[in-house]
Amino acid sequence: GFVFNSMWLELGEEIAAVRTSISKTTKLKVIIESAALTDEQIIMSCRVAVANGADFVKTSTGFHKSGGASLHAVQLMRATVGDSVGVKASGGIRTRESAIAMIEAGATRLGTSATRAILAG
Repeated sequence: GFVFNSMWLELGEEIAAVRTSISKTTKLKVIIESAALTDEQIIMSCRVAVANGADFVKTSTGFHKSGGASLHAVQLMRATVGDSVGVKASGGIRTRESAIAMIEAGATRLGTSATRAILAG
């Protein structure tokens, strides 16, 4: 509800609480669920995540009914977080071509259940 209600301070507090409760060497990934959000909500979510210690922002769980990663979302997230934070594209990546496209769009990690098919090309 934080994102849909523009509760950015509360979102930041929750991310910061997670960051302080885990080891400094543990990578913190914040899942944005981008297919369910507007561009403005994606941008603000990414900004809040970065400001509160996220190491990665992730497009989706890969299981949401609204869909998984899109090239547009990956490009938007990469443009928002810059080079210091990773972008993980997850959900709907099932072919070598889509994997390459996500990497070219700015993803630094991929989440996929089709690794064999992707590697087989």
